[in-house]
Amino acid sequence: MIDTAHPHPDKKQVILDAAASVFLTHGFSAATTDTIQRAAGVSKKTLYACFPSKEAMFLAVIERQCASMDATVRSIKPAPGDLSKTLTDVGRAYLDIALSDIGVALFRVVIAEAPRFPQAGRYFYLAGPRAATVIVADLLSAASRAGDIDIHAIGAETAASLFIGMLRTEGQLECLLHPGSKPSEESLDRWVRLAVDTFLGRFETSGKASAAADRGGGER
Repeated sequence: MIDTAHPHPDKKQVILDAAASVFLTHGFSAATTDTIQRAAGVSKKTLYACFPSKEAMFLAVIERQCASMDATVRSIKPAPGDLSKTLTDVGRAYLDIALSDIGVALFRVVIAEAPRFPQAGRYFYLAGPRAATVIVADLLSAASRAGDIDIHAIGAETAASLFIGMLRTEGQLECLLHPGSKPSEESLDRWVRLAVDTFLGRFETSGKASAAADRGGGER
């Protein structure tokens, strides 16, 4: 093993993988840099050259997971004239990450450590839920300008927050309170469909709502 003052980027990823595994298995407080070092198979010098502290490693784990969600949701291309499909695609992408094993485990650890490590809680909120809300708000703003929805009374960010809240509430509670449970594809699709239908039922403009009802035989 060769240590340098500037470890190879791949080495940093190896350490992050090990840190994520240790943090999500044992929690932040119980994890130690010695455990992470052994799991990564690197020397202490390499570990600290990449991350100066356990706290820095934990924030990096949070950043990587949240960046994955951000990139996935941003990759969804709006379906012109079909807000229902756009929201469905965004909703499913969001739940696939938020309710994944890693997503649920990270949420548990951050919540547990927030009173002792408030910086981690704030960082997670800004990089995760808050960032997702901003992305969805941009989509809703575009839909509002196109006349597909009317959200002027509450604004795009509040509307986005409502939509995301409807998406995750039941599924996230199930996963958090029933360790080891895994939502079925049918459950994921049902939660997304309910959120989309409820949101559009409230905010879709009358012309769009009527057209959707006609296409569906009078039923949404």
